[in-house]
Amino acid sequence: MREKNKKTIVLLFLAGCVLLSYWLWLSLRPVEIIAIHHRSSGFSDVLVTSFPPTDKGKINWWLKNKDILNDKYGIPKPDGNGHFYMTFWLFGEGYKELGKYDRLCFEDMKPPVNCIEKDRVFSISFSKKRGTIFTVNDGEYRLRTDGKIIKRKDE
Repeated sequence: MREKNKKTIVLLFLAGCVLLSYWLWLSLRPVEIIAIHHRSSGFSDVLVTSFPPTDKGKINWWLKNKDILNDKYGIPKPDGNGHFYMTFWLFGEGYKELGKYDRLCFEDMKPPVNCIEKDRVFSISFSKKRGTIFTVNDGEYRLRTDGKIIKRKDE
């Protein structure tokens, strides 16, 4: 019986190591920006090949890279009031034809291959009234004027 317990513990330990290694690999992959599309005043779509898996990782990535993104790509691109909305989408299998019900198509590209699957991983918005809001799968976070990030509670 003891030998069987040892084998079970070793297998569980190895499985844990494999899962931890996979999680680290996901977390440490660099974000590659494939393309940026501007829909209308203040709205931008950023196509990426990977993105940090956690809410904290996504927000920290933005805070670390926002100046670089502005310098290199000119994003965010605020409207006349200073407001903007940026969405980061996973590029997945690349551009596709409209063909399917819920694809996002870009008007700044020539059809028919100008759409992607809607796989949103992160959004950032800014307005004078609400400030900076980060939207992730798990909800919304607000960047306070003192630099603290707080999760918005459902009302």
